[in-house]
Amino acid sequence: MPLRCAILDDYQHVALSMADWSGIEAKIAIDRFDDHIADTDALIARLADYDIIIAMRERTVFDAERLGRLPKLKLLITTGMANASIDMTAAARLGITVAGTRGFVGSAAELTWALLMAMVRHIPSEVANFRAAQDPWQISVGRDLRGLTLGVVGLGKLGQQVATYGRAFGMNVIGWSRSNTPEKSAELGIGYAASVEELLPAADIVTLHLTLNAETKGIIGKRELGRLKRDAILLNTSRGPLVDEQALIEALESGHLGGAGLDVFDQEPLPANHAFRRLANVVATPHLGYVTEETYRIFYRDALEDIAAWIDGKPVRVLNAPR
Repeated sequence: MPLRCAILDDYQHVALSMADWSGIEAKIAIDRFDDHIADTDALIARLADYDIIIAMRERTVFDAERLGRLPKLKLLITTGMANASIDMTAAARLGITVAGTRGFVGSAAELTWALLMAMVRHIPSEVANFRAAQDPWQISVGRDLRGLTLGVVGLGKLGQQVATYGRAFGMNVIGWSRSNTPEKSAELGIGYAASVEELLPAADIVTLHLTLNAETKGIIGKRELGRLKRDAILLNTSRGPLVDEQALIEALESGHLGGAGLDVFDQEPLPANHAFRRLANVVATPHLGYVTEETYRIFYRDALEDIAAWIDGKPVRVLNAPR
């Protein structure tokens, strides 16, 4: 009887077209699912008979409880080489190999810039007005990016890429990260901020590019939002919990903050009645940062390679060490 493999959260119905699965079809029965299941019991009921699971980034949580209730699971693949939604220690204890894939950081950086342009030129509202064919012909006055100050919080690969975009658009770019120094900033051609507190009031636009961990969770809270200019824009394409969500909603509703461009949220998918869905000064997308054809082809081709290598007893890109 062949092994069974579940491909999760294939919202766009593209997983099977992004790689050539024919080479392993004789050994593995593959099922793909296009819906997201948040309820633990329902998820376990669906996945109980699968030996292999391919998870799309952090859309589905695999904590110790869930992993413990999946006794047949032997190989768990995550797209990307890190996944905070998987309990790696529990997986190792249970003998579950967790493997990753390569990816491309540029996709999320490009989406960050798309959100920024949509915000400063009011593109969503102008498009909606255009489609409605109503007067007036134009309803907004945008801003030029040249001369504005872009504050980049987090200067890893993504943050550095976005800083490069800012410079190309003639912006004044300043940056902060825990490991940044004046010398590193000078090498990047940007200004140096000694702290987040120093960066925030100086920036017209703040963009977050941090890894979510105990130190960075809630790094932008009520106090930090209060340090921003009243017409400032906050961009978050990294992880929702970097920002105190309720504090952000209050700042947006009160008019203290000019707007927010968001691709990530505390809860995903976002509830239908969430404030971010109705606020006029929010431009939001459903976590599309990595959702491109080029990135998906890398994800699924590597996932296929992970499976083939694991079957051969020589697993690759292993993220844990099963006992």
